[in-house]
Amino acid sequence: MSINQANKALHASASQGVLKVAVNTPLRKHFDYLAPDDCSQHIRPGMRVRVSFGKRELIGLVLGEEDKSELEQGALKTILEVIDEEALLDDSILSLCTWAASYYHYPIGQVLYHALPAHARKGKKLAETDIDNVIEAETHAENGKLSLNPEQQAALQQISAAKKGYHCFLLEGVTGSGKTEVYLQAIAEKLSKGLQVLVLVPEISLTPQTLHRFQQRFTQYPIVTFHSGLSDKQRFQAWQEARSGTAKIIIGTRSAIFVPLKNPGLIIVDEEHDASYKQQDGFRYSARDLAVYRAQLSNIPVLLGSATPSLESINNALAKRYTLLTLDKRASQAKQPKFKSIDLKGKTLQEGFSEELLEAIRHHLLQGNQVLVFLNRRGFAPLLQCHDCGWTATCPRCDISYTLHRKSPELRCHRCESQKKLASQCPVCQSSALIPIGLGTERTEVALESQFPGFPIFRIDRDTTRSQERLGNTLSAIQEGKPAILLGTQMLAKGHHFPKVTLVAILDADGGLFSSDFRAQEFMGQLLIQVAGRAGRENQAGEVLIQTHNSTHPALLTLSSEGYKNFSRQLLKQRQDVQLPPFSFQALIRAEASKSSLAESFLQAIKQCTRDPAAKANILLLGPLPAPMEKRAGRFRFQLIIQSGERAALHNLLRRLLPQYEELPLSRRVRWSIDIDPLDFS
Repeated sequence: MSINQANKALHASASQGVLKVAVNTPLRKHFDYLAPDDCSQHIRPGMRVRVSFGKRELIGLVLGEEDKSELEQGALKTILEVIDEEALLDDSILSLCTWAASYYHYPIGQVLYHALPAHARKGKKLAETDIDNVIEAETHAENGKLSLNPEQQAALQQISAAKKGYHCFLLEGVTGSGKTEVYLQAIAEKLSKGLQVLVLVPEISLTPQTLHRFQQRFTQYPIVTFHSGLSDKQRFQAWQEARSGTAKIIIGTRSAIFVPLKNPGLIIVDEEHDASYKQQDGFRYSARDLAVYRAQLSNIPVLLGSATPSLESINNALAKRYTLLTLDKRASQAKQPKFKSIDLKGKTLQEGFSEELLEAIRHHLLQGNQVLVFLNRRGFAPLLQCHDCGWTATCPRCDISYTLHRKSPELRCHRCESQKKLASQCPVCQSSALIPIGLGTERTEVALESQFPGFPIFRIDRDTTRSQERLGNTLSAIQEGKPAILLGTQMLAKGHHFPKVTLVAILDADGGLFSSDFRAQEFMGQLLIQVAGRAGRENQAGEVLIQTHNSTHPALLTLSSEGYKNFSRQLLKQRQDVQLPPFSFQALIRAEASKSSLAESFLQAIKQCTRDPAAKANILLLGPLPAPMEKRAGRFRFQLIIQSGERAALHNLLRRLLPQYEELPLSRRVRWSIDIDPLDFS
């Protein structure tokens, strides 16, 4: 069924004729069924049904009705049960899922399955589900509204003055510029009209602080959260409250983009640049991009916000597809932090710290302030090596070094998450001279404890924040404002407000400067600016010290002296010169198998059947080549990039050729997938 046919079918009642049903299978199609003879109700798109599928019974969703089927009438099965009395998914969510299945070339049944909460996937009737009462609010209030500076006021006025209907805004505001206050006042306007607002955040760790701020502001408006940290019951209850219109504000991570809203008024995507919005396995969708399309379907505005917008969004704004709103100054009297690079060439380091950096940390602590130390590598050390024979502890399933974790103690592979007991002797020469090489946050914590006794150190990484309660307690202790050192990975860079931090120390800025990934410098710039933005957010001046062996690198110089705005525009010009995204469009086909020859041969076969059609459509084929991480969890990985200057040409080619790919002899001997608009090439 084409997109137009599917959308047309969504609006047709389906009490007679052939019902088009989507089920959770990897087949890229819907299936035809007949309505039960004794069915007294109209079967509408969005209702769940129970069907016989082969030797199994599955839960399906009705997509629509057609007069006839490609199959003979006698070959059609009859639906076993109509589960719902009303549509579970409304037209806009069905249209969103149908479009997403087409755009990302993913089976429609699995897309719809992804969009449903676990309770609904099991086929339970809504009346049978065990959920608590929902909140009823008779009066509404907004507390703590702040006065806006001229830049914020201008941005809010443009949002408010936009004509009714769809409009996409990109709010590019430097760190600490008060983007959240613009969000809150835009939200208040929608709530006053009885409308709902969906707010997307990139990480679960940001949800509690966002929820707390919203609850303080909108004391009588029901607010729910939706993310993977909730139980199935909690997620279903939040889903129901949003669907019924009871919840007025829905705050969620990536999957919340599929939560139905009864009265949608506004969608906000905070930190829109964040790679967490892109699902990296299975159904590889971008929640940010789906947010824009959902706003179009619902005929409402969408607001994308970031201090470091993605090059895709910047390009859309410069091309006038989005309205660009800018906040170039911090909201209060605070000034942007000052940057300084510490050139490490020829210097002696103490556990990764130069003497200059240690002195700066000491100075800020003695002034009664807090210091943030950033190292984007968890664990004690990234390598354990035998000093006598040179053996290194390596994950046999991934062919990369194990990371040493001391507090466990154990060796962990940060790719496949396998774990191994820490041995006391080298397995090759039986020497006990096993030495850790390199720095992780665990080892850095030990070094800081030795250098700065008496000052608390708060380590925030994935190992210390597996519990939301523990993360909340840590953040609360930091907010007390006592002199302390905050140590962590990129989790510290995302939206946190630490008013007493006056120094940000970046231990190693060189990782993103020399990479084969064309997006590496964009990601590096975003991360450094976001981390740096934690400094000097209140009255005291902020300082950012960057340790590097490449202090004269143009990217670092531009970031430090001109900021992200000029840095990103320069990158955009470079991308345009070589016609890389966003000036071209890519699909990444991945293949993995127990033997490298199988994965490579499968992609060679794909390339062979694609070559002639691609040449006619002026489409470029790159590869197949081994993935940057060639082996993972015991399987060898290869990839092929299909690139075009026209989005439509790329998708038309894939729609024509996917059936051929699926019929290739090797297609059932390898795991393979298609990633549209890929961000991660590892």
